[in-house]
Amino acid sequence: MGGDILSQILILLAGSVVVLSLVRRFALPPILGYLVVGMLLGPHALGLAADTGAVHLLAEIGVVFLVFTLGLEFSLARMIAMKAEVLGVGGLQMVLTTAVIGGTAWALGVDPAVAIVIGGALAMSSTAIVVRQLGEQLEINRTHSRLAVGILLFQDLAFAPFLALATSLAAAEDILSPTWLLGMVGRAIVALLLVLFVGRRLLRPLFGEIARHRSSETFTLTVLFVALGSAWATNALGLSLALGGFLAGMLLSETEFRHQTEAVIKPFQDILLGLFFVSVGMLLDLRLLLAQLPLVLLLLAALLVTKALVILLIARQFVPNTRKALRTGIVVCMGGEFGFALLTLLLKGRVVDPGIVQALLTTVALSMVLGPLIVRYNSRIADLILRRPTAEASEVALETAATRELARREHVIICGFGRVGQNLARVLEKHGFEYIALDLDPFRIRDARQAGDPVVYGDASEPEVLRALGIDHASVVVVSFDGPETALKVVRAVRQLRGDVPVLVRTEDDSKLDALQAAGATEVIPEIFETSLSLVSHVLLFLNVPAREILETTEDIRHDRYAILRSVFRRREARPLEDDHSMRQQLRTVVLPPGATSVGRAIGELGLDRLNVVVTALRREGIVGREPDAGTRLREGDVLVLWGTPEDLEHGENRLLMGRKRKRIADSG
Repeated sequence: MGGDILSQILILLAGSVVVLSLVRRFALPPILGYLVVGMLLGPHALGLAADTGAVHLLAEIGVVFLVFTLGLEFSLARMIAMKAEVLGVGGLQMVLTTAVIGGTAWALGVDPAVAIVIGGALAMSSTAIVVRQLGEQLEINRTHSRLAVGILLFQDLAFAPFLALATSLAAAEDILSPTWLLGMVGRAIVALLLVLFVGRRLLRPLFGEIARHRSSETFTLTVLFVALGSAWATNALGLSLALGGFLAGMLLSETEFRHQTEAVIKPFQDILLGLFFVSVGMLLDLRLLLAQLPLVLLLLAALLVTKALVILLIARQFVPNTRKALRTGIVVCMGGEFGFALLTLLLKGRVVDPGIVQALLTTVALSMVLGPLIVRYNSRIADLILRRPTAEASEVALETAATRELARREHVIICGFGRVGQNLARVLEKHGFEYIALDLDPFRIRDARQAGDPVVYGDASEPEVLRALGIDHASVVVVSFDGPETALKVVRAVRQLRGDVPVLVRTEDDSKLDALQAAGATEVIPEIFETSLSLVSHVLLFLNVPAREILETTEDIRHDRYAILRSVFRRREARPLEDDHSMRQQLRTVVLPPGATSVGRAIGELGLDRLNVVVTALRREGIVGREPDAGTRLREGDVLVLWGTPEDLEHGENRLLMGRKRKRIADSG
């Protein structure tokens, strides 16, 4: 049995490697590649892999990890500020879509209880596809994304009563009473409040104790336990696994361990989430699709148009902009994994014609196959429907144009926008030098661009990327990536285009020092050696060695390529936990959503200074103001750049976001 499971997983992984390579070559969404793998290798095509219980369980865990990381982005304070999106837009979407689709099914002769389940199943959207694709596109903080996330969260909450109804219909054909349904919803709400209360009481002390041991292995195991334990608890209480994962992430987002948690969970999430999309692709029966192609295409068009139209009409009441409301509808118009679960239960219970359920399952699967492309091109689709030029000047387009204009002037190129790259950028900015930075971390780029920094996504080892960044006009190129192999590729790419530009490389150690210098690096600065030189200088100074002699000593060591410092005995150490403890200060961007209590108030009135939080910059309508005046009044959509310890930043963000009133939703980016 174990060998069969392993062979299934190996086949799926091998197929994923091949197909994803092709998908990446044509710049298509990776999710689409996983879906194609499932379609081709699944039981309805080549039959090389089956949707076994083990594969399905791993896929579900991947979704749990995805929404867990989503929860890390949404603190409880942010969720309270988003109550109109979750309860207003999300609740109305679920009720109206279920009513429209369920009413249509009832009119066609389907039993009322079954029609309600069908309506609820088709009203569901794929949290995994929408959140993953929006995150890759750096749109997660835009208005349409906030509304979409609110809708998806309410769908997760609504899954519990629909699941109970579908399960009862599958077991027997009796119709549940409204009293029973209300009682079940009440139990779900009580369970939700219980999870939130227990989590807030226990998580911070638990992770504080784990962090004191400084063991990355123990920290990782604790994160996995908390995420899966919360998912198990909500599932046992009649709610979805995904909702438990989201709650655990949201609770951890209010602690100082938020960023370390996101780092350790990401490798598990990426692999298991890939299996989820593969398992979705397995459900698409190509033979049935061809046999019922006209019916499936009709149902697919009806599903996409109905959901998009219903959401457009609802969101338009909250958003004073038709285009943003339409983009919200387009983003969540596909079917979802929860819809699969509900329809599968109806199929097993044989309470409705199996042919109808099979056609609906195929329709939902096909909509999810198209989902990544729909989300990716939601802006263009909206412009096409509204008959607007697709080149409409958005804020992102303006930022891109500004970056291109900067690339035509003399500037510094910073390859890697981590802590070192950001520190360098601040000094350059202070002295009036322009720069362009590039990085491969989409979340870091999102935060930096929100703060007004000229940072772009790109691989610095690709010559075409360097040309686009204006390598011909660069005065200096700085490579601040951690990995020496990556730095070596960047240096070679730079030298392939220009031989005269100074290239400064920062490395952690000396493992590639000679190779970097041979490749053309002008200067290589190993952090460990420069730290040692700084310590040597201070020690010699306290030993009353003349300053001139100290300077000569350090310069000689650098001239000899740190030879004297490279002769050391090495020992292997366990890697310490990279915890974000309360002694580490950092920057964080906060977008003010509608309803935040800070909207309309002056910065000085918020009491952030008492929380040891400093507002270093404010961005409004694309314009960045450094060190804003305390009398500046905040508006919806403002981006504040805060500086402080992780724990203080959490308190400061809560102070900014905790809403007491509700306004109309405006775009924050």
